[in-house]
Amino acid sequence: QVPLVERGGGVVQTGDSLRLACIASGRMLLDYGMGWFRQSPGKKREFVASISRNGNREEYAENVKGRFTVIRAVASNMVYLQMNNLKPEDTAVYYCAADQTGDAPSDDNSYDHWGQGTQVTVSS
Repeated sequence: QVPLVERGGGVVQTGDSLRLACIASGRMLLDYGMGWFRQSPGKKREFVASISRNGNREEYAENVKGRFTVIRAVASNMVYLQMNNLKPEDTAVYYCAADQTGDAPSDDNSYDHWGQGTQVTVSS
């Protein structure tokens, strides 16, 4: 069973909103902290947002603060990334990831499981 699957990518225009979903398997949301990362062509993978295992701590990259929100829905085993006021520089493949320690830090080396990614393209 694939532990993480992302859904919801697409092509949107500047200023639009998009919600990405990460479907987690089993009890993953109860046991893991969850993070969102993204990677653009020619660039390193970068941290976007995360939420701790118990849901009491969220963290956001500076360039998405105030525009993106991470939402944890334990009952449905889903983690969402609500993205508002999208900009062309948000264009990337977005990945969700699970951190066994539960802390969900911004360091991608801390994460144990990764989804396959979903493409988000923001046109100007």
